[in-house]
Amino acid sequence: MSGNLFIVAAPSGAGKTTLVRLLLESDRQIGVSVSHTTRPPRPGEENGREYHFVDLPAFQEKIRQDDFLEWARVHGNYYGTSKRWVETEMAAGRDVLLEIDWQGAQQARKAFPQAIGIFILPPSMAALESRLSGRGTDPAETIARRIAAARDEMRHVDEFDYVIINDGLRQAAEELQAIVRAARLRCANQRRRHAALFASLL
Repeated sequence: MSGNLFIVAAPSGAGKTTLVRLLLESDRQIGVSVSHTTRPPRPGEENGREYHFVDLPAFQEKIRQDDFLEWARVHGNYYGTSKRWVETEMAAGRDVLLEIDWQGAQQARKAFPQAIGIFILPPSMAALESRLSGRGTDPAETIARRIAAARDEMRHVDEFDYVIINDGLRQAAEELQAIVRAARLRCANQRRRHAALFASLL
């Protein structure tokens, strides 16, 4: 038996982190991969919870050892997903969710073509700019760089299977949950999970 691999991507400020958190709170059958990153922790973040915070030499060593399912340089920092953790979880029949950017999604799909891609869009550029400015954690030049990067990131939306427009948190959260539930009900997945039942009925 193998679990589903869900890839959730979005431009910074689209609400990806909040939606994923709500999904994990409502669905205990899915686990999220904790990425490695070279960026410094933000206030309130803990090593091993939001990210595994490592320095650049340690990250580069993991690249050399082929430890990452995917990795990318984003906004001047490096991010990577542990290949071993993902493979172990899926082999045990557990669903895995990756919070990554479009570059990482492309790499992950090469290893797992059956992965389910979900892209989250903001309702408008004005809303995106407002959300980024409202964080209060980044300087103006960082916000401007993220807005410019967001435009490039959103051009890759057609590479994903599903698109959620986050114009309202409750509806967007319900849509994300619906995608996960629907994936579990696909015939191939149901056959694997209920092999004895299928054998007795068919």
